[in-house]
Amino acid sequence: MTKQTVVVGSSVGLHARPAAMIAQAAGAYEEEILLILDGEEIDATSSLMIMTLGADFGASVTVESENADAVAEIAGLIARDLDA
Repeated sequence: MTKQTVVVGSSVGLHARPAAMIAQAAGAYEEEILLILDGEEIDATSSLMIMTLGADFGASVTVESENADAVAEIAGLIARDLDA
């Protein structure tokens, strides 16, 4: 299992637009990808679940999967300001 913790870079957190972009990228992988915040784990392929995670700008989110490439891609998206 590969894990990477990253700080949310989107200025307004993981709301609808960033959540949709992350979910779409996660959906391209066959392996399960989890996002973890304060002990709560959610499926990264669900934009609704990403939004309910409540990850604000500056929050530390852990990305976890068996696929290291998936972890790197999703962590990279979370770290970017996807609203810029």
